[in-house]
Amino acid sequence: MSSVSLDKFNERASIAEKEIEYLKNEIEQLKLAVQTRVPEQTLGASELLQENAKLKHRIAVMKRYVESLREKESDKNNTMGENHKMPSISVQLEELFLQAIKKSYPDIPDPPVVISASGNPKFGDYQCNSAMSLSKQLGASGVKVNPFDVANNIISNTSPSPLIEKLEVARPGFINIYLSRDYSRSILSNVVKSRRVFPPEVKKLRVVVDFSSPNIAKEMHVGHLRSTIIGESICRLLEYLGHDVLRLNHVGDWGTQFGMLIAHLQDKFPDYVTSSPPIADLQSFYKESKKRFDEDPEFKKRAYACVVKLQAGDPDITKAWQLICDVSRKEFDKLYRRLDATIIERGESFYHKMMEEVVKDLEERNLLEDDEGRKIMWGEKPNTGIPLTIVKSDGGFTYDTSDMACLKHRLHVENGDWLIYVTDAGQAVHFQMLFSCGRRAGILTPDRKVTHVTFGVVLGEDKKKFKTRSGDTIKLLDLLDEGLKRALDKLQEKGRDKELSAEELKAAQESVAYGCIKYADLSHNRNHEYIFSFDKMLEDKGNTAVYLLYQLTRIRSIARAANVTEEQIKQAVDSTPISLEHEKEWKLAKVLIKFPDVLLKITKDLFLHPLCEFCYEISTAFSEFYDNCYCVEKNKNGEIVKVNMNRILLCEATAIVLEQCFFILGLKPVAKM
Repeated sequence: MSSVSLDKFNERASIAEKEIEYLKNEIEQLKLAVQTRVPEQTLGASELLQENAKLKHRIAVMKRYVESLREKESDKNNTMGENHKMPSISVQLEELFLQAIKKSYPDIPDPPVVISASGNPKFGDYQCNSAMSLSKQLGASGVKVNPFDVANNIISNTSPSPLIEKLEVARPGFINIYLSRDYSRSILSNVVKSRRVFPPEVKKLRVVVDFSSPNIAKEMHVGHLRSTIIGESICRLLEYLGHDVLRLNHVGDWGTQFGMLIAHLQDKFPDYVTSSPPIADLQSFYKESKKRFDEDPEFKKRAYACVVKLQAGDPDITKAWQLICDVSRKEFDKLYRRLDATIIERGESFYHKMMEEVVKDLEERNLLEDDEGRKIMWGEKPNTGIPLTIVKSDGGFTYDTSDMACLKHRLHVENGDWLIYVTDAGQAVHFQMLFSCGRRAGILTPDRKVTHVTFGVVLGEDKKKFKTRSGDTIKLLDLLDEGLKRALDKLQEKGRDKELSAEELKAAQESVAYGCIKYADLSHNRNHEYIFSFDKMLEDKGNTAVYLLYQLTRIRSIARAANVTEEQIKQAVDSTPISLEHEKEWKLAKVLIKFPDVLLKITKDLFLHPLCEFCYEISTAFSEFYDNCYCVEKNKNGEIVKVNMNRILLCEATAIVLEQCFFILGLKPVAKM
């Protein structure tokens, strides 16, 4: 690890820890103040106690942030040993054949290197399919040579590699590549020896991921579920690969709706400044204020006045805004804990002052146009698409203004090399224009990358938009509760409540409930709609979380049932070669060593379903191996007579790779299920 990155980590962790100490001191001072209050001041004491609770909540959030930093840095330290890296098969083959083609045909600029996995083991494990394209290029330059001869020429100039057992040419010009068992054995032995699978080498970037992004005072629903699940997995993947990832929750905590919420708060709880109002049910509170806003012109006028005061920093209005935001934060945090998602809140209010600077800069550079009192901005192609509204006709700012300020801050203050926005596909046009305006303004430069990760809607089993029977949007909290109930029913149906302790049953229930919801989302192409069905999610056959979680538990139980300890596995890996002689052993090994290629493919488009397909491929390959190759041999009485440690080691490598995949997908395996 470089001294620069270590210093950066220490600085961030130190800041967070200082914040924790500061908050702890505030709590102690508040406790002292409460203890010294006289009886007639009980109202102030109550307020202080509430402030104490808020500070404790902030401490809990900060502690989790520090822990996530330390875990992230620990992972980086563990991945620094280059000898333990799990190399990409495709990358190695591409480099090997690129050099061979350049040597064979030095006059061809940028020669095509086409490597693909073979669909049939008769034609090798991989194929180089460059000969056909090269033959055409040579023909165009006046050199006639058939693809078969081109392929043979390439083979003759291919350097020996420990990765490859042999090469063959098949007509018309395919080069069949057979991988080396010894090479694969050494890779998997390193996995078992290290007790973890190390990621492939990538160029390290500063990545800012914007996901989840609910609105304050509104319940999180299935749309936020998709953004949270997809965003969390993308962060886990990029962090695992060694990128410096900043996870941001761009919550809606600013704007007109807060005017109506504050005005309603003033009427319903006029003493809110001195006594915290009981507004735990913010959804109902929001609906009440919205109804008044839509029906009462006088109330609407007051609501707009509250917005102006909030933007001006009026202390009482700001207090009301903070109260509303705090209630929402606590509810959001409960959901994030259950989904095992870590995210730092940085709402629209964070960028409020920056918006003024962005507008001033755009005006000075004549990038804004007047449109019936509004100030709008076009992208790189004027009068094409829908322009951003930077300033409204009444002088107020918009979401577009906020997003421009946000874009500038993430690129020029956070120094993001790659910005990722995870939202529904309905916002695609907006982000296309945002990025285009960013490029036109010189904020988004060619050396920086931006990606809009879109997703489709969730449908009910009636194939209509997922809603309650009354037509309301499904609340995320209700959905998770239903998942827990269904998971427990499934486990009890299988008799697991009689086999597991209460603690083990609870762990299995949560693993299945949250795992099946996450996996059902991630296993689909995210741009497609998908049908939300607990019945299908909880099936224990096919490509489902339940099947995969069970399969991993089963794999882990093999060594345990054979009385093989972790210490024995550690000792055996240095002296016992992993068995790859049987065709099913070799098939499983070849699936496992594809792991780096699967991850590198995902980083190109951020579609996570290939990782789910890979998990299922591992599981089916393992089942074939287990059915055909005895790991433990027993006599007629069921007594163990032989433990095939060379196969136990292959089981161990399989479990380690699956566990890493599960972590990226947000699944939590359990020892017993």
